[in-house]
Amino acid sequence: MLKNRFFLMLVSILVAITLVLTAAFVLWTVMDNKPEAGAEKTQTSAEIKENTVIMKDITTNLASQGSFVKISLAFELENKKAKTDFENLIDSRIKGTIIRTLSDMNSDQISGSKGQDNLTNTLISKLNPLLNEGKIRRINITDIVLE
Repeated sequence: MLKNRFFLMLVSILVAITLVLTAAFVLWTVMDNKPEAGAEKTQTSAEIKENTVIMKDITTNLASQGSFVKISLAFELENKKAKTDFENLIDSRIKGTIIRTLSDMNSDQISGSKGQDNLTNTLISKLNPLLNEGKIRRINITDIVLE
């Protein structure tokens, strides 16, 4: 009788350990394959080129008296649907938003790398809500002239 009880207790402990280890392994595997928060899927250079829209020579007056900016931008979008959505809105809403944003700034706010980073971040935050099928991942200033 004592041997049966000992044997059942040993089997129960082994089954419990096996279940715990199996659950830990499954949890570890699921957590390891899950992308981290904020981590972006890396794209190849061909995918980046395929999902990029270039806007050349946007010219507008700045807020400071007598100054203007002529700028060209490259918009890197998340996917093909986002690119199509962006291209459909480019002449109406996108370009208008860019011009309004630039006309509220002065040349000191745009000049230098910090100013350009501020401009691109501002544009991303204003343009992403306009898109239904994805978002802008990055904006690069490809040409800029401040007068």
